[in-house]
Amino acid sequence: MSRYGKVAVLYGGSSSEREVSLKSGAAVLTALRSRGIDAHGIDAQSGLVAALLGGGYDRAFIALHGRLGEDGAVQGLLEVLGIPYTGSGVAASAVAMDKALSKAILRSAQLPTPDSCVLTSERDLPLAAALGFPLVIKPLSEGSSIGVSKVHLAADLARAYQEACRFGPVLAERCICGPEYTCAILGARALPTIRLETPHEIYDYEAKYVLNTTRYHCPAGLTAAAEADIQALAMNAFKALGGRGWGRVDIMADAQGRFYVLELNTVPGMTDHSLVPMAARAAGLGFADLVEAILAETLEAS
Repeated sequence: MSRYGKVAVLYGGSSSEREVSLKSGAAVLTALRSRGIDAHGIDAQSGLVAALLGGGYDRAFIALHGRLGEDGAVQGLLEVLGIPYTGSGVAASAVAMDKALSKAILRSAQLPTPDSCVLTSERDLPLAAALGFPLVIKPLSEGSSIGVSKVHLAADLARAYQEACRFGPVLAERCICGPEYTCAILGARALPTIRLETPHEIYDYEAKYVLNTTRYHCPAGLTAAAEADIQALAMNAFKALGGRGWGRVDIMADAQGRFYVLELNTVPGMTDHSLVPMAARAAGLGFADLVEAILAETLEAS
């Protein structure tokens, strides 16, 4: 495994998704070491620059979620330091983290995505109501469904806005009321689609990481044609947003079975509840296989 050299696994950080990132990073670190790879964990808080400069690292596996890890900031630092890293580059990471900007690009590529608008104060709530109910109100640049609410009545908009705006600007999005899917991308291929089923009104943080009541269906129960369609949509969205290496595209279906892209996650979770490892298993890839395949993408940048 000397071809990889010394690998920094960046995890933790200071975002609202820190706890998830710590779990992802620990799992990645264990997997790399099980392959005999010289991997070292770095909690990406203060002192990150000094740790990278003094560590003699040949490449980095980014297992950071949320701001300052998934938004292009760490990617830019690694570019300046000349350290190859996993996943999408600076621009794609920044674009995918900004839900309004990514949706604008998806629309320009003629890819279906739910109607939406940006809310910067409660004065903008009538703009949200004009989209029609139900709505999903979410922070513009957060992940893991943090601060997300589903709203059925105009009277509940202010409360949902206040919950989301704690994390910055807010996106109001027309709710697509049908099955929820996710499709992982690994290199040049889309992995098997997963259908999510939760007793919660939305697939929120607890449903993702805490509770065991969420059901994951892989195969997703789609016809062969529909599976091919959703995988093609996911791959087209990934390419349109400039994705590289790996990622996960979240998709909803409406009552007529039409698919809509919600967003691209450029550094998806790698915990025991996470979806990309689940899809990889369905494709015949164990967790260590998946982690090494992601890392191997950095060899092209060396």
